[in-house]
Amino acid sequence: MASQLYNAKEPMTLFELQAWLGHRSPETTQHYVKISPNKLVKAYSDARYFERNVRTIEVLVDRDAVTSGAAAGGEPWQYYDLGHGWCTYTFFEQCPHRMACAHCDFYTPKGSSKGQLPAAKENLQRMLASVPLSEEKRAAVDDGQAALDKLADVPTPAGPTPCEIGVPASATLLPIVDVTTRAMDPGRCGLRR
Repeated sequence: MASQLYNAKEPMTLFELQAWLGHRSPETTQHYVKISPNKLVKAYSDARYFERNVRTIEVLVDRDAVTSGAAAGGEPWQYYDLGHGWCTYTFFEQCPHRMACAHCDFYTPKGSSKGQLPAAKENLQRMLASVPLSEEKRAAVDDGQAALDKLADVPTPAGPTPCEIGVPASATLLPIVDVTTRAMDPGRCGLRR
């Protein structure tokens, strides 16, 4: 009966059950209460872990590169769509800069002719990949520039840090608009506003 009351649609709490059963300690009540699989699934669903810690990203898979063996030779065969460009890093899920690209060797801006090539290839398969995010990586996606600043000294998959890569003189920087009262240090890594 204790398990039924604990797993009911409007359940009694463990402490309410403890008082109702006349137990002196919650440990005794826990002995009588068994969590139903339905209650466990609901609790897991209510925690919304996957909604908070997983993002879905489109990936282009170059099937010709895979079947020809070019992928085994190191040629790009996966193109992760970052919105502003493509990432061809095979271990994209492990990259600390993912979805907050630092313009490493694996990144290609979509505006470039090289960046337009993946979308124009034949025999591409469009897929969606679920990317798990740690708290820090979720912050990089959700918090924008402040989180990107924290990645300034973290090495990219190619090796150098964003500070070591720098911004090429020919690069066109998008304007960054602060929406918080905390201003970014304009001297950080030689970046300019």
